[in-house]
Amino acid sequence: MTRRLPRRRRRLFGVWALRAAGLLIVLAIGIALGQALDDSSPTSGTNTSIRTLVPGTLSPETVTVTAPAP
Repeated sequence: MTRRLPRRRRRLFGVWALRAAGLLIVLAIGIALGQALDDSSPTSGTNTSIRTLVPGTLSPETVTVTAPAP
């Protein structure tokens, strides 16, 4: 013999299930609206380029040092 939940508990479960479904629908609509607004925004027109600079070689610098005689 199976035990059935009281009528009030079953009704509360149904109400909560409808609330959860409603929240999921509102969330999905919000995400879709956000994506649509983001897709329709105009591009900013800026272009970013990344370039690696290779250091050049420097010629050795000649330094002349004069030491005093002892």
